[in-house]
Amino acid sequence: MDLAQEEPSGDGEMEELVRVSSASIPLVENHLQRTHFPGMVRQKAYIFDGLGNFYNKEWDLAEGGDREFCWYHVELPKGKQKLSQSAQYLIDVLCPPLKLQDILSLVSNGPFCGHVDGALVFRVNSPGPPSCNFTFRLAARVTENSVITVSLGRVPRLGFSPVGQSLLSEIPSIESPSYYSGEMKEGSGIVIREHVLEFLLTMNHSEEADNPVPKSVSNLVVHIIDTHVDHLQDVVTKLEMELDSVELELDRGGFALKKEMLDDRRFPKMHLNLQRILQVIAHGEQVFPRVKEKCSSKHWFASEDISSLEELIGRLRRLKENVGFLANRVTAIQAGLDSWQSEQINRKLYYLSFLSIIFLPLSVITGVFGMNVGGVPWTVQKDPAVKDGFRNVVILCVAMLLLVLLCFIFPALYTRLTAWHRRRSLRRSWSQNRRSFLKRTIGIQDRGGHVRI
Repeated sequence: MDLAQEEPSGDGEMEELVRVSSASIPLVENHLQRTHFPGMVRQKAYIFDGLGNFYNKEWDLAEGGDREFCWYHVELPKGKQKLSQSAQYLIDVLCPPLKLQDILSLVSNGPFCGHVDGALVFRVNSPGPPSCNFTFRLAARVTENSVITVSLGRVPRLGFSPVGQSLLSEIPSIESPSYYSGEMKEGSGIVIREHVLEFLLTMNHSEEADNPVPKSVSNLVVHIIDTHVDHLQDVVTKLEMELDSVELELDRGGFALKKEMLDDRRFPKMHLNLQRILQVIAHGEQVFPRVKEKCSSKHWFASEDISSLEELIGRLRRLKENVGFLANRVTAIQAGLDSWQSEQINRKLYYLSFLSIIFLPLSVITGVFGMNVGGVPWTVQKDPAVKDGFRNVVILCVAMLLLVLLCFIFPALYTRLTAWHRRRSLRRSWSQNRRSFLKRTIGIQDRGGHVRI
């Protein structure tokens, strides 16, 4: 990245909170309107000279002249606000000069690409909750000398800032146990702790990497789409590394870990997040080819940037395949956990059945000797009138038992009888045919003839 003319902000982020001053608003009504939500969105304005240099500028939504062009970026907060609330935030900072149809085309959900009031507008806004880390929204309004973009949350590497000393340009060295600080100089290298390396490995595109300054509006459009694709790829890479670690934990873990993952519904949530990413990628596959088609007819859009857009579309397709593989892995792991849970339930049912087998004879014996009839053995009942009651109850129970067993045995018994009758008929017919064949054979041999086969 090239050096800018202003100092970076203290927190090191690309954006800073900007409050619209009343001095830049000519009308009192507009001033009151612009102070409805002070500081709720992050704003950043750049002006590019067309020679590879950029400068921060005031938020006036003016277009550049000659080779100069301007870029105005609005970052919506990742909260629980409704879509209408986000529209109010954009009206607060973009109107005037934008009209209501421009605001609606930028903030609405779903894919879109078309011309609105003479400007090219495209968006890839997913309809998920704004507070979710897997909800992505990016919209842009492009003219010949200005670009206005709206994003949900911060997009890495989207903005520009002065370059300081980059960690990636240093020569690293191995961490030794004597170091306790995050980064320490040791000879010709810099010591990087393990947690810093883990964070850097989760990002395919570090924010400290080279970020060329666009020299035209077409370069800027390619840069915006490129950072969006990079952001998606970084999220997918992080999710893939998380899935690898979970699979390793499952291989090493036992009953408690698997039960915890089932209770937390970890893999169904991960599958839902993958579906949200697939939805965003599908939106990009619909929108970006149309952007390329519409930009190819613009005289100010360079042909090499058309090729760059084609490469980004190819990257989206490959990323979609990778996300599909991850979804299949999550489905397989969830199926394995479901199978394990079914085995645990079957094992518990087996133990319960075993206990039932033990206590069933005991319950039968206690039930028999608990009957309120006469003639129960080993009791003091001596009344001749009821001495046959126990015998009659036992006979009734045996009869009911035989009836139930007959109901269960009858289909199998009927099948066996049918099969036996069929075999008997076949054996009888075969024996009759054999006797007739032997008779014909003996008669022919006596006459000295031959048997026709």
